[in-house]
Amino acid sequence: MKFDYFYNEQSESYSFYRTPKVFFTDDRFRCLSSDAKILYGILLDRVSLSARNKWIDEQGRIFVYMTISSIEKSIGRCHQKSCKLLDELERIGLIERVKQGQGKPTRIYVKNFIVVCGSYSKKYEKHTQGSMSDIPLEVCESSSNNTEINNTDISNNNPILSGNNVDNDMDKDMDERNAYREYLMEQLSMEILYERYPFEKETLEAIMDMMLDVICSKRKTIRIAGDDKPVGIVKSQFLKLNSSHIEYVMDCMQHNPVKVRNIKQYLLAAIYNAPLTINSYYQAMVNNDMAEGRI
Repeated sequence: MKFDYFYNEQSESYSFYRTPKVFFTDDRFRCLSSDAKILYGILLDRVSLSARNKWIDEQGRIFVYMTISSIEKSIGRCHQKSCKLLDELERIGLIERVKQGQGKPTRIYVKNFIVVCGSYSKKYEKHTQGSMSDIPLEVCESSSNNTEINNTDISNNNPILSGNNVDNDMDKDMDERNAYREYLMEQLSMEILYERYPFEKETLEAIMDMMLDVICSKRKTIRIAGDDKPVGIVKSQFLKLNSSHIEYVMDCMQHNPVKVRNIKQYLLAAIYNAPLTINSYYQAMVNNDMAEGRI
């Protein structure tokens, strides 16, 4: 077979499965097989489809449906191997399968691959004295030995929070934000973007800060293009972005002839919709260049 080269922005005219970069850079994922990493990328791709189909449970968590036969076709592996790959992802905590019974398909919850050390949600505190296999990836392993704290000494009937509790909550929030910032710096290749847009560094930092505000938000919904969307869906979309999407947003701003009144809402909508509109945007540019004889 003979394949052609990529030219200009043609690489953005195709669809790709995205495998998180941390799977190859973080030692915690070294034990994960290559096939399992690919399968996770395929499942992660289905999260956006599930969000559009409103496949969200009563707790606001997105789930996907994918049969074993679909997995076999997607990754080219036999039935037994496909089952083992799902088991592998579930053992490490990247997915959770919930059987519904009565002939209904199994729900697959695709877990967030971000590992936030030094900060974890209070809803997981009750697990920290149990088996490490019960603790999701969001909990850093350093929390497993915290057995000297006697929770029975803390009265839940006192509505007044101490200053220490408030400070601890603020520290946890900052740890979480810093962990996501570090992830975005690598995932979005921010250092390369700074070099590519030397006079737009403040804009790039503003984009990342807005993304962090959404990712770390405690609100239930975020307004995007006039619609209130569940914050979990928006967060999931933001975590899948890469540098090409940010470049696309920068291009949209530079070539937008209309004066933007609410720049924050414009950027949020552009960032959120980037995976859905980037291909058609660059394809339109290619078509325009071809029509004018530039290509």
